[in-house]
Amino acid sequence: MLSLTLLLLTISNSILLPSAHNPYSTSTSSSEFVSEWRSARATYYAAKDPADAVGGACGYGDLEAAGYGKATAGLSTVLFEKGQICGACFEVRCVEDLRWCIPGTSIIVTATNFCAPNYGFPADGGGKCNPPNAHFVLPIEIFEKIAIWKASNMPIQYRRIRCRKEGGIRFAIDGAGVFLSVLISNVGGVGDIAGVKIKGSRTGWLPMNRNWGQNWHINADLKNQPLSFEVTSSDGFSLTSYNVAPKDWSFGKSFEGKQFLE
Repeated sequence: MLSLTLLLLTISNSILLPSAHNPYSTSTSSSEFVSEWRSARATYYAAKDPADAVGGACGYGDLEAAGYGKATAGLSTVLFEKGQICGACFEVRCVEDLRWCIPGTSIIVTATNFCAPNYGFPADGGGKCNPPNAHFVLPIEIFEKIAIWKASNMPIQYRRIRCRKEGGIRFAIDGAGVFLSVLISNVGGVGDIAGVKIKGSRTGWLPMNRNWGQNWHINADLKNQPLSFEVTSSDGFSLTSYNVAPKDWSFGKSFEGKQFLE
């Protein structure tokens, strides 16, 4: 009887209950992060002026100066997640259309902007970024790496991958008085941020709120204190950068902290 009980316990302990499927889930025991391929469509834009590369719904400003270059994408409503997705990296490839696809190619882009819906058109008739469409808008220089420009609105596949960035996470501090706004960019790992805390030398850890995109803000008197930051990415990992900004920091300056592992 005892042997039977031990056998049953052994069997029950070896059964793994299935977890809810999440195509963007990551393993806490490995730095690997690759989601499954999913279907979408992509169009391109051609910047008529260098100023067209400045701005965007994620708040990164000049994408060239911020280190993102041309390898960027604007995402439709269902992908943008109200700005949560800003900074995430995607691998994109052309599929199905043999006339326009460049075989064996793919590109890696960072989410830096929002493709707003146009409810004056149906989702399948001009409203390319309307829900429920998954849509990427790419600079023509990037689009042409996977397809001929005549493809226009083309079918693609995409998947989330880990971001590889040079240098550390960047913290651009702005604001006035006790209002502090921090733009966080150049984030490696999964790329997007779920939470931020800030700490002065005379305070504990203070949670910041997302303003828009990857701009985070707080009302607190942190003048004349070195500033530390704790950044939590969407996969739950946190990274602490101590004394990123010196005691004499000022608005309009940028500072560099640690970086998530690739």
